[in-house]
Amino acid sequence: MAQLHPQDIDALRRMIARHKLGDYWFTILGLLSTMVGVVTLLALFIDLIIDGIPRLSWDFFTSFPSRKPEQAGILSAWVGTALVMLVTIVAAVPLGVAAGIYLEEYAPKNWMTTIIEINVTNLAGVPSIVYGLLALGLFVYALGFGQSVLSAGLTLALLILPVVIVATREAIRSVPRAIREAAYAVGATKWQVVSDHVLPYSSAGILTGIIIGLARAIGETAPVITIGALTFIAFLPPAPFSAEPPFINFDWLFSPFTVLPIQMFNWVSRPEEAFLQNAAAAGVVIIVMTLLMNALAIYLRYRIRQKIKW
Repeated sequence: MAQLHPQDIDALRRMIARHKLGDYWFTILGLLSTMVGVVTLLALFIDLIIDGIPRLSWDFFTSFPSRKPEQAGILSAWVGTALVMLVTIVAAVPLGVAAGIYLEEYAPKNWMTTIIEINVTNLAGVPSIVYGLLALGLFVYALGFGQSVLSAGLTLALLILPVVIVATREAIRSVPRAIREAAYAVGATKWQVVSDHVLPYSSAGILTGIIIGLARAIGETAPVITIGALTFIAFLPPAPFSAEPPFINFDWLFSPFTVLPIQMFNWVSRPEEAFLQNAAAAGVVIIVMTLLMNALAIYLRYRIRQKIKW
């Protein structure tokens, strides 16, 4: 084996030292960039807490909006948000996951599939106001759903559908091919491979993508304003369930609604200082809900991965 000349060894050491120095500075740059975003978000959140903490009480969550800021609450807003998100989950999650599975596992690799994949990826970056205009023409006027919870839920479902599809495909793509080949080797069918092996291993990534998409939808304002969400509503939609047969009520789907971002926007537009405190309190509620959803995604992903290991 040929031995390196001492000068070559020194040159190699200097090259390695330069590369390590570059890695060190890149790590510092990445850490500073991350801290800028985290510190900015933390500063804004603390400012919201300082302004809104005096209004965070049980009455604030159980009171309707009012022209008197000290009596105003977010009851109709958070109930409307919950119902809209329920429609969004029912509409977007099954369709998005199924589309992701089909595109990744079943769709033939041809020009038509390529066009669909490109369009799905591009739709994930379309401004939300475009979805609002589409929903206004399709759901509100063409299909006659009106300015209702159903229209809002379907609008937000369209908004997050590309995100769910892309997240599902990336999670499925991360499953090692050896798992598929081993299942096929023992005689498993295509659906058995997907349902019994691919989906369990990719479920953590799929679930994370779903919750991240829902966290985006819960804070959207432009689409629901476009389809006619009310800025002031002092009543609740009919309850989805009842004590009398048939026990399930669908009237709430066609009820007028408001959501937390709209209520917050309404209060911010008022000149009184007390309404700005109400808006800050509503902002705290939205951020906490978003953080809880992301924390739930992290926890479920950890539990699913632990279960797969065992």
